[in-house]
Amino acid sequence: MQDGVEIQVPLDRLQKGDVVVTHTGEMVPVDGIIVEGMAMIDQHALTGESTPAEKGVGDRVFASTILVAGEIQIVVEKSGSDTATAKIAQILNDTAGYKLASQHRGEQLADKAVIPTLAVGAVAGATIGPQGAVAALNSDLGTGIRMAAPLGMLSTLSLCAQKGILVKDGRALDLLCEVDTVLFDKTGTLTRERPEVGRMIAANGINPLQILRFAAAAERRFHHPIALAILQKAAAQGLRLPLTDATQYKVGYGITVGVDGHQVRVGSRRFMDLEGVALTPEIEDALDEAHREGHTMVMIAVDDELGGALELRASIRPEVRGIVQGLRERGIEHIAIISGDHEAPTRRLAEELGMDRYFAQVLPADKADYVAQLQREGRKVCFVGDGINDAIALKKANVSISLRGATSIATDTAHVVFMEQGLGKLCELRDIARDLERNVRNSWIMILVPNITCVAGVFTLGFGIGASVVTNNVAALGALANGLWPMRKVAQLEAETAASVRDPAASERLPPRGRCAARACGSLTSRRTGAGRGYCGGGSPRYIASLSGIGRCCRLRVPVALR
Repeated sequence: MQDGVEIQVPLDRLQKGDVVVTHTGEMVPVDGIIVEGMAMIDQHALTGESTPAEKGVGDRVFASTILVAGEIQIVVEKSGSDTATAKIAQILNDTAGYKLASQHRGEQLADKAVIPTLAVGAVAGATIGPQGAVAALNSDLGTGIRMAAPLGMLSTLSLCAQKGILVKDGRALDLLCEVDTVLFDKTGTLTRERPEVGRMIAANGINPLQILRFAAAAERRFHHPIALAILQKAAAQGLRLPLTDATQYKVGYGITVGVDGHQVRVGSRRFMDLEGVALTPEIEDALDEAHREGHTMVMIAVDDELGGALELRASIRPEVRGIVQGLRERGIEHIAIISGDHEAPTRRLAEELGMDRYFAQVLPADKADYVAQLQREGRKVCFVGDGINDAIALKKANVSISLRGATSIATDTAHVVFMEQGLGKLCELRDIARDLERNVRNSWIMILVPNITCVAGVFTLGFGIGASVVTNNVAALGALANGLWPMRKVAQLEAETAASVRDPAASERLPPRGRCAARACGSLTSRRTGAGRGYCGGGSPRYIASLSGIGRCCRLRVPVALR
């Protein structure tokens, strides 16, 4: 902004003291102070706050946060590499990556077997002769082990990919078996990015559902998280929304719209104060309680009186409770939450989910320190997060997991990325890691037992070169077949997918529209588009058809009942 006129300039030419204008839907480009306007800003990726923050004149804003409603003018304090987001990226680049201290266990075993094998061959040559020496040396342990372990790893990686799990570092599967502590980021990981409507508090004799109906009608043209939460609640209550007078919309401090002949205002307490709408005692008490618990209150005024308020709270992912229980059953001893959010909601969520510990109001750069604290306690830590503020902790953890839809810096840093927006694969990943460990161990047994038996037979039963060749090769083939065993599951999954697509009868039996009964993916509806394929409520193409009204959850790919 120069002389009251908006002009476009390259980001690298901005200097401290310049004024930058940011509109609805745009990303804030700099760190600075608001000098004009008011807006709702989604900054969960940076700070971990579950709901958009209301920012006005004098408030500080940060680069890489999203302006979901309103328009503001910002005085530049920091830009480019000096912003908080850029500093996090710099810390990430300067952090030494986690490296496995030793080689793969199978390679170690093969290396250690070389000298003993040569020694046994020398003894056989001295006591039995050249044929005995060749037979003993042919019972080599290293070749089979070196081939079987990597093959088991590659097969397991293929299985993970088929299940929608991207393993970027195969060593994570080794380390995951050793993990005894899981540290979850709160916002966007345990909770959805979009909040949900909790209490509906009415005032001045207006029905709570009428308050919800007015608020939803006012917000129906907006797509920020608060509007979507209100609209979802209205849909769940079966409310039919009235038409609105679009000419009376005012975006900035709040929304003013005409509904059924009434003037409806929807916004924060500050907006009500600016409009001269007085808060009732019950709304004041509810507002204070919501602030203590870390929730957000949206006020609704009808004409010139306060009609009521809607409480917005973090929405827990429906699969989380099952995931926590599943991790306990799989030997995870310590489960904790870390968040930049307030103390009260973090503590309450930890208690609700049965967590062992929680860390609240943690700055982005400090999350890695808490990971290090757990590691100093002798724990092997798996960190699960999705935001820019999680990136350093993701790199510090023994194993790190991010979700699809997370920030690019989080998915770039994590060892493992779930390609679906949920935690449904976490317990399954633990099982896969243990299956890999068992697979490699079985391969070692298939190599060691026959070859050691053959060496013993050379000295005691007169085994010759022929017996040694047969034993060694059969053992190697058995270990290789065992390493390929996970591919059998891959083939089964591919066959199920192909069958669901090819079966037109199953596609016809699927309801044209349905609701995921488990709501495991969070989508409201699924609709058939033919050939057994469909779209979830979020528009993500996945197959959903199967038999007798049983479909596949279009995000988690698990069988669910559609109704």
